[in-house]
Amino acid sequence: MSILASALELAQEATVVDPADLKAAEGASSAGFAYGLAAIGPGIGIGYLVGQSVQAMARQPEAAGMVRTTMFLGIAFTEALALIGFVVFILLKFV
Repeated sequence: MSILASALELAQEATVVDPADLKAAEGASSAGFAYGLAAIGPGIGIGYLVGQSVQAMARQPEAAGMVRTTMFLGIAFTEALALIGFVVFILLKFV
């Protein structure tokens, strides 16, 4: 009976979770989820931008240089939104 009692005692101790560990795990998962949501918008924006740029280049090949330059500027600005989301994620996580 003592073996059963010690096994039951060990099982009860194993289910106790330190609140600090639980808070850290919940914070990491919610921050990762928030960054994933922050990356969806720029991903959709870049996809739309590149698609419209390819369509514009196909319609007017002589303007391809100007369209390509504008496309890369738009990609840079849109990608900056994702980087800002990542920086906010890091600030919320560690500060």
